[in-house]
Amino acid sequence: MLTEDETDLYRGGGGGKEPQKVAIIFAFCGVGYQGMQKNPGAKTIEGELEEALFHAGAVPESIRGKPKLYDFARSARTDKGVSAVGQVVSGRFNVDPPGFVDRLNSNLPNQIRIFGYKHVTPSFSSKKFCDRRRYVYLLPVFALDPISHRDREAVMASLGSGEVYVKCIACSERGRKIPDVVGNGKRNCFVTKSLNVQSDILSNKSSALRTDVKIEALSSDFASLSSVDVHVARIQEDSCKLNTSSSEKIKMAEGKSKFCYGEKEKERFSRILSCYVGSYNFHNFTTRVKADDPAAHRHIISFTADTVINLDGIDFIKCEVLGKSFMLHQIRKMMGLAVAIMRNCASESLIQTAFSKDVDITVPMAPEVGLYLDECFFTSYNKNFEDSHEEVSMEAFKEEAEAFKLKHIYSHIGATERKYGNMALWLHSLNHRNYPDLNFGSHGHNTDQVLVHKKVDETHHEEVSKPK
Repeated sequence: MLTEDETDLYRGGGGGKEPQKVAIIFAFCGVGYQGMQKNPGAKTIEGELEEALFHAGAVPESIRGKPKLYDFARSARTDKGVSAVGQVVSGRFNVDPPGFVDRLNSNLPNQIRIFGYKHVTPSFSSKKFCDRRRYVYLLPVFALDPISHRDREAVMASLGSGEVYVKCIACSERGRKIPDVVGNGKRNCFVTKSLNVQSDILSNKSSALRTDVKIEALSSDFASLSSVDVHVARIQEDSCKLNTSSSEKIKMAEGKSKFCYGEKEKERFSRILSCYVGSYNFHNFTTRVKADDPAAHRHIISFTADTVINLDGIDFIKCEVLGKSFMLHQIRKMMGLAVAIMRNCASESLIQTAFSKDVDITVPMAPEVGLYLDECFFTSYNKNFEDSHEEVSMEAFKEEAEAFKLKHIYSHIGATERKYGNMALWLHSLNHRNYPDLNFGSHGHNTDQVLVHKKVDETHHEEVSKPK
């Protein structure tokens, strides 16, 4: 509630009309933005919205850039690059004269669209009164295929063998693989591309992965490294590797797979996602939240993956997760581990292990481009004030929201995967060398790993194990 002085300041000190408490419902495509929440020096959705509110006359010059003075709140924060279909913010705004929505949209880019607003109670907060949030992650079907976009360990093992069964046709144009000539004495080269997934691999919780550890075997110097007689003890066999039968090698050489998201695959993936349903300690699925922090406890209501849609010629599984609230990166890490399990890189029991307060592991984080906030729910508020105030929901804006989603969000997700292959490239990094904790043993400890370094004129190995 504004004080008398603050209300006068809001009116600009000159008898303006009393601002009204409203909930604004809108959508945005997150590409090019550093997330929803305003952050000094960063391009954010809130930053755009604040300026639009000012230019639309909803916020006076006297409190421009001071959201606390007009009781601003958001229903959900979204990460960098993440989109939203049903985001809700609330505050005290001057919505008169008529045409408030049009004035806002005229001051916003096309990838941010206001659908409408609802008058709410003076105490309403879109953050505090939101009791459920639903997110959707569009996952390419090929991500669940253990053969598709094989990990770098398999690439290293096959180079120079005469049977390069892991040649990835889909990624060759993105600079990952230079076609080699087997048997002519020329070097077999595997060129790494600078990827944004590097920050996803490293975690402030992990002491096992450090920036001084470089897997040089993936560089163009591979030939010189392979010529060195390297004896590495106790390297655990990579469970991500499939049986190297002739038929599988042919599949990989051609870059093709017969994998489909059929009933058997759907049943297994649904079972894996259902492991997240319930109240658990998700400290391993976020950053900067310790296991003993009450904020690490979250409740997941449902997690389904029943629908397949086609975008830009690529089949995507629509993974819907409904929960009370989510932490930073939580959904992307939940998806990352689920994909790793489906690709046989980790056991299903690792999810329950990760919920343990005494276990500290690094969980893979899936790319951000497939994630969007689908809807925010205000069930209790709507029930309590159904006789006196408008319902806060997406019901009146379904058609408009669907059109925006198809035009701006779905098209972006499909086109981005087709052009840049964010998911495909991330899958190449999904192995035990980058994520040693995928090997976290059933006996409650991590099997020792060996990381291979290459220094100038020497190659050596070092044992790395997780602290107990």
